[in-house]
Amino acid sequence: MPPEGAAPADPRFAEGSMPPDPRLADPGQHPSMPPDPRFAATSMPRDPRFADTSMPPDPRAGRDGAYPQRRRPPEPPTEVIPSLPEEHPEPPREQLDDLFDEGYDEYPDGDYADDEHYGYEDGYEDGYDEDYADEPPEKPRRRRRKRALGWVAALVVLVVFAGGAYYGYQRLFGYADFDGSGQGDALVQVEDGDTTSAIGSKLTEAGVVASTKAFVKAGVDNTALSRIQQGYYLLKKQMSGSSAVDAITSPSARVGRLEIRPYTQLDDVKQPGGKVTPGVFSLMSKASCATLNGKSTCIPVDELRRTVAEADLKTLGVPDWAAADADKALSKDKRVEGLIAAGVYDVKPGWSATELISDLVKRSTEAIQAAGLGPENTGPDVSPYETLVVASLIEREAIGPDFGKVARVIYNRLEQRIKLGLDSTVNYPLDQPTLLTKPEDRKRPGPYNTYLNYGLPPTPIGVPSVDAIEAAVKPTEGDWAYFVKCEKDGHSCFAVTNDEHNENKALAQSRGVY
Repeated sequence: MPPEGAAPADPRFAEGSMPPDPRLADPGQHPSMPPDPRFAATSMPRDPRFADTSMPPDPRAGRDGAYPQRRRPPEPPTEVIPSLPEEHPEPPREQLDDLFDEGYDEYPDGDYADDEHYGYEDGYEDGYDEDYADEPPEKPRRRRRKRALGWVAALVVLVVFAGGAYYGYQRLFGYADFDGSGQGDALVQVEDGDTTSAIGSKLTEAGVVASTKAFVKAGVDNTALSRIQQGYYLLKKQMSGSSAVDAITSPSARVGRLEIRPYTQLDDVKQPGGKVTPGVFSLMSKASCATLNGKSTCIPVDELRRTVAEADLKTLGVPDWAAADADKALSKDKRVEGLIAAGVYDVKPGWSATELISDLVKRSTEAIQAAGLGPENTGPDVSPYETLVVASLIEREAIGPDFGKVARVIYNRLEQRIKLGLDSTVNYPLDQPTLLTKPEDRKRPGPYNTYLNYGLPPTPIGVPSVDAIEAAVKPTEGDWAYFVKCEKDGHSCFAVTNDEHNENKALAQSRGVY
């Protein structure tokens, strides 16, 4: 019998329940493995500390050496009393409203058991106070208010997101654009080499269009836009892209365009039949005209004349090599005659008279010097300013193919001290064309009458072209001292002697030239 409290022995493991293994010659020894001499009975002495007599038997053990099983004394039964839920008295409604206004959520409206945030679980409903359970639930006003604020917040987020998406789309693919043909006035300058995009950028800065893309997109198929010239353009503000393209390509949009042709003089010229050819002063005054926001920018001719007469020539941009001689002009308002070169200029509406004249003179000086005239490049035995005077005479007296020969005639006559006898100089103060002169005009005294005076007139008599300036600097080699227009196309006949000259004059009369 096993000791009391011990587990009964398993009969499968009782002695003799399992036959010995026949493979083992000696129990515990496999026949295929010889015994290890190290584990022989005599190979290791027995430790006397573990002898049978070295340790007394444990009195707690039974006769068979097994320890009796200890049992824990039974505990007295405990009466289980269910715990009651902690009471949470509801504050007055006024106090709850104050708490909600201050941002507290300790006492939310509605059913307490529905909110897990306050530690109420589903299983607790069994122990809930019946007084509370029977009480009708109040209307969850605060929760409804929270839900409404949540929807508002979500709507705000959607609006912001949509706005950001629209802005991003506009940045990548869209563009801003105005509607209509605009209002108010804006002045924009287009410079040489400006691309369509560059023009659009200037229009955007001036408030003409809402964006560069609006202008570029509208002008993709407009071939006139690619041919737009440099200058000032008067447009409206807040125009649509298409309206801006149509406006800037229209002829009326460009303002301040000043074209000065060779042969033109400062004063107007009276043509036969009463026709008047505008002079440089009149052309400048017309180019200055525009209407900006209801105000005219025109500069009167008299104001331009007065500015030339009173201003310091160097302040106006007259070069040093011309200032001293130009200041000797008998009429002060003619001191810049010939110093404004032929070409197309851009006059900004709103400039003062001084600003306009200074800009033209400075740019003309660059053009004249680029043609080869300057302190180091002059005609034979004359100053730079006198070379400019010769160039103006050539321009008035001949056509391009004869410029070099006419220049040589002038220099030869100056060298031989022969009066020039040019009709163009006689007609200059009379503001008349140069083809013919009357006998009484040729007898009229004055510094510009080369029939009576030796040498050159005091100032140029008009605007010389680049070709005339080049001919004045480098005249054609020859001995001619006379010339006369002998063909209706303007060509001249040249002579060395006066007799040859008289023959050419007779030829010209026979051809009906004069």
